[in-house]
Amino acid sequence: MNTTINSIPELEQFARGFLEKLPVNAAGATVVGLSGDLGSGKTAFVKAAARALGIKEMVLSPTFVLAKFYTIPERNSWSRLVHIDCYRIEDPDELKTVGWEKVMSDPRNLVLVEWPENAGETFPKNVPVLSFRFVDETTREIDASICSQP
Repeated sequence: MNTTINSIPELEQFARGFLEKLPVNAAGATVVGLSGDLGSGKTAFVKAAARALGIKEMVLSPTFVLAKFYTIPERNSWSRLVHIDCYRIEDPDELKTVGWEKVMSDPRNLVLVEWPENAGETFPKNVPVLSFRFVDETTREIDASICSQP
């Protein structure tokens, strides 16, 4: 599925629709990979997803802290949004600092992972991965697929 996004309202509509169709993983966290070059819209998608989930806090990129945690209002399937940015990690073992295994095992977590390819073998297989592509200053393309290897 390839989608062209030309504005923040379109991105918010896409995020809302994506989350509504995203199956909840009862065996562990629901995980989505967000792949693409710098500036392609990954963090903007997380912000749009947070708004769609009713999160009122300002969502910031966790590039320097690796992960940010947000409480999701009770009316949703998940109780916590975990935003992980693997851009700066050089070794997947660095994910232990955010409690990776505990985060991934909790079915109440929705985990959005930027740069999932940097998580290596620790990134779960057979989860949705959204690939973002910069088209121009106002346009991005998003390709959604199930990826067995990030």
